[in-house]
Amino acid sequence: MQWRLAFFVPGLLCGAAAAIAQPDALPGDPSQAVIVTGDIPRFWAAFDAAGPEVDPAAFDELYLRPGSPGIEGFTQNRIRDAENLARMVRAKHDYYASIRGQSYRVADMEDAIRAALVRLEAIYPDAVFPPVYFVIGAMNSGGTTSRDGLIIGVELYGRTPDTPMEELTDWDRAVLGRIDDLPYIVSHELIHYQQQYGANTLLGRSLREGSADFLGELISGRHINVHVHDWAGPREAELWAEFRSRLDDESVEGWLYSSSPGRPNDLGYWMGYRITRAYYDKAPDKAAAVRNILSIDDPHEFLDRSGYAAHFEDR
Repeated sequence: MQWRLAFFVPGLLCGAAAAIAQPDALPGDPSQAVIVTGDIPRFWAAFDAAGPEVDPAAFDELYLRPGSPGIEGFTQNRIRDAENLARMVRAKHDYYASIRGQSYRVADMEDAIRAALVRLEAIYPDAVFPPVYFVIGAMNSGGTTSRDGLIIGVELYGRTPDTPMEELTDWDRAVLGRIDDLPYIVSHELIHYQQQYGANTLLGRSLREGSADFLGELISGRHINVHVHDWAGPREAELWAEFRSRLDDESVEGWLYSSSPGRPNDLGYWMGYRITRAYYDKAPDKAAAVRNILSIDDPHEFLDRSGYAAHFEDR
């Protein structure tokens, strides 16, 4: 089996990547999945050309316009445009400069990422494997899915013991990860790509995120919210009581993509993980359980079948 890690030459990337990014032609064989990293050296060429004043034109001409489909997908609602990217780089210039070496380590993640893809095929034979694009964005998203594939914002994985933090916001400091986290991020987003459902309630959206954490852990060996689990575990009963009172809320404030004072971000990921794990552990047929987790029709029914709430009835 031959793996392919795609380092595209600037100027050639757009056409080559477009040929593999058709949503109706995604491979079901993990050996055919392509990892696209050509936007990373292109960003640094633009960063250097932008100079001390951080000229937006350099990012437009050398990074955004010749970028991969991953750049196109990440520009909408994230990078937005060259002006916004330059403004962010200007405000956090020392931080961006510090991650250059870390960003080039994406190639070191290949074997771990590939192993996760193979494991997904083993537990879910109907899986598809979209391209994975590694880009550098505007410090507002660590990863997403698009019609073209998975897009990972590498700039949010630059934490080292020497990372300059002075320019960063409290949110930046809270979410900043390490480059070694990338296989787990890719695994989480890859699960999202397989999911067949969507619900706008707190329960439904927490199951969507938490099940991506759980299945991502199954295929990669770790999930992306270890610190949240460490904090929430000793408080599980009280957190469940609070969560239960809001199951059908359309507001996810304080649970997803946000936090309450004194609590970590994204506790909904943890709660969704706990419910999903209870369901999987209880299921006699694990292959069927994976299929069901990826296509939850009724969040309340799934919660009932998990048996999770029963753990607290006698407390």
